[in-house]
Amino acid sequence: MSDIKHFDPDVALETVVRLFWRQGMASTGIQDVVTATGVNRSSLYSTFGDKRALYRAALRRYLEHRSQPVFQRLAEDGRGLPAITEFFTGLISARCSGEYAGWGCMVSNAQAGTENADPEVRALLDRHHQQLRDAMYAALVAAEEQGQLAVGADPGASADLLALLAYGVNLRSRAGADAHTLADTVNAALGPISAPAAARAVRAAGRSVR
Repeated sequence: MSDIKHFDPDVALETVVRLFWRQGMASTGIQDVVTATGVNRSSLYSTFGDKRALYRAALRRYLEHRSQPVFQRLAEDGRGLPAITEFFTGLISARCSGEYAGWGCMVSNAQAGTENADPEVRALLDRHHQQLRDAMYAALVAAEEQGQLAVGADPGASADLLALLAYGVNLRSRAGADAHTLADTVNAALGPISAPAAARAVRAAGRSVR
């Protein structure tokens, strides 16, 4: 068994991210972590702290390596609704196919789990939500400037709606919802806020998920 001098904390933490992401904190014991990482309990505690502290570190890593880069790309994209459509297409693909299919999102899973009772975890979840909402808002403002939004569509309220929709995609995919159903739901949400020409483009992009 490895000790604190003979393991890479970064590699071990990435393994822990995947473990907590797939199983959740409540269903993951410290022995599960020892088995998955090959690092003994005392070394894990010396490096990261107890299981709750280890979970916080894993959640921060998930945010920094997986969520925040995606949000930054969306916020800086500048294409408006096509960028939002691409965001959801990528999200649905990631949740329904590939290595992490059926895992949902570590953040969305935490929203529905007992771990959100921890104030530090709750602060991380709130930060994630604000960054997601801000990225949606930036994309919707770009859409408005390019005439892609329907008359009367409010970028702020729409950003709140689409952020909640992203959580819904994450949770429903973990429960087994298929990509086609999720894409139809996204199209139904984007249609009413899209100007006619943009709505046609959204529907066409949605069909590509099929």
